[in-house]
Amino acid sequence: MDVNVQMQVAQMIASIQNSTMLAVAILIGSGALGTAIGFAILGGKFLEGAARQPEMIPQLQVKLFIVAGLLDAVAMIGVAIALLFTFANPFIKGLLVYLPTIAS
Repeated sequence: MDVNVQMQVAQMIASIQNSTMLAVAILIGSGALGTAIGFAILGGKFLEGAARQPEMIPQLQVKLFIVAGLLDAVAMIGVAIALLFTFANPFIKGLLVYLPTIAS
């Protein structure tokens, strides 16, 4: 393979990796921000409901923990997708399919 072709392939792979890392950062950041906002709203509504009806605190607390678990699950799914893009990047595998046509 020619040196110029190798440089082009290396530049394409670097470009894909840079774009992927930017997307991963946005994915993790938006997941963390969404979870933080969700927990803030959830905690505020729990305190509001507990202040209005103190006898309902046990039932509200159960629902609070269920929704908190779902909020955490959404963030963990985002982290899992980000890890997939980081370590098993499907875009680079797609580029490697075209590598023999670039070399010729």
